[in-house]
Amino acid sequence: METMSNILDLRTPAKRFRLVAILEAITWLALLIAMFFKWVLGHTEAVAVPGMVHGIVFVAFVLISLVTAMQLRWGVKVTGLALVSSIPPFGTLVFEWWAQRNGHLAELSDEPTSQRLAV
Repeated sequence: METMSNILDLRTPAKRFRLVAILEAITWLALLIAMFFKWVLGHTEAVAVPGMVHGIVFVAFVLISLVTAMQLRWGVKVTGLALVSSIPPFGTLVFEWWAQRNGHLAELSDEPTSQRLAV
C-alpha cells in the first residue's frame, strides 16, 4: 500500500514527472493491446478509446516534461531525451530510471536504493 501512496505523491516536480511517465507507459501498453485486437482479430473500433487516452497522456507527458525541465533546470540534452522518450513504447520508463540514476530528478535521485526499488 505504501508503494501506491509513493506513486500518487505529487508534491514535487520529480514525483509528478514520475507519475505521468508511468501513466504514459501504461497507456502505450493499452494501445498496443488494442492494436492487436484491431489488426489481428479485426475489431477496427478497438483502438478508439485507448488511442484517445494515450494521446491525452502523451500530450500531458510532453507538457510535464517541459515544466519539469524548467523547474529542475534540465539542460537541452536532458530535456530532449525526455521528449524523445515519449515516442517508443515504454521509453518514458527508461528515461525516468536513467534520469533518477543520474541525478536529474532531484529528491528521487537521493532516495535510498530500497525505496527506489519499491516504486
